[in-house]
Amino acid sequence: MATAGDATNSSDPDTIHIVEPLCAVFRRALKAEGLKYTPERARILDTILGYEGLFEADRLVNDLQGEGGRVSKATVYRTVKLLEDAGVIHRVPLAQEQAVYQLAYGASKDLVIRLDNNQVIPVTAPQLTALRDTICRELGLKATSHQLIIFATA
Repeated sequence: MATAGDATNSSDPDTIHIVEPLCAVFRRALKAEGLKYTPERARILDTILGYEGLFEADRLVNDLQGEGGRVSKATVYRTVKLLEDAGVIHRVPLAQEQAVYQLAYGASKDLVIRLDNNQVIPVTAPQLTALRDTICRELGLKATSHQLIIFATA
């Protein structure tokens, strides 16, 4: 089950922190807006949680409709916006017509984006995670994730 935040603290790997499921994060955000967590919204979130890496809203529509579900394109697009507003997903700034998203929680999402061909290269930078945790600790906060995007050309 996907959860909001890392399950362990990087400074003490034996300490386990209880974190809430992403559906709870989304439910709370919807409730604050006077909206309901519908079965359609739950299916959309579950489908996104199954993705690895980046996705487009149109892919989400195709995948949901391919499962034989009755989810309209408008519902998917509205839900993607609500998930973005709730901080569950975020938009990745690529220079293309269709917006591209990725899950905001969990493992860090560090990317190098080649501006000459829009290639997205995932990178792992443990030093950045350590720096993130140090900064948050000094501010009395606990990081849930981070995103570093480096724009580069050949």
